[in-house]
Amino acid sequence: MRSDSRLSRMLHALIHMDRHDGAMTSELLAQMLKTNPVVVRRTMAGLRDQGIVRSEKGHGGGWALSRALAEVTLLDIYRALGDPRLFAIGLADDDPRCLVEQAVNAALADTLSAAEALIIARFGEVTLADIARDFDGRFAAVVGS
Repeated sequence: MRSDSRLSRMLHALIHMDRHDGAMTSELLAQMLKTNPVVVRRTMAGLRDQGIVRSEKGHGGGWALSRALAEVTLLDIYRALGDPRLFAIGLADDDPRCLVEQAVNAALADTLSAAEALIIARFGEVTLADIARDFDGRFAAVVGS
């Protein structure tokens, strides 16, 4: 099963957008993310609907941030992407009457639910500004070497 990398890819794009002078076109973002501009537009539309980015028309137009990095959390981006599944593993539903399957599903459901709650809570604590600061530190270390 292929992993869903939309969250990490959009975080990547948003940090670049913050550092870019002016709006970034879907084509430029697509080239950077190694994807199709249509995919960028479709994904950015969800972020626009949540007030995270805006689209600017005309010459020099494209996508730009609507909010400061410190005002946007990983949870905001995750929600704007439609709350994608966090885990590839899930519950069995081959024979709902099977008592073993019921016991296994109950144990897994509790564990997965607790893990998901922890991840969602952490997503709410991390801002794009936190990621940008980490990038700045890494960049300074490379440039300073």
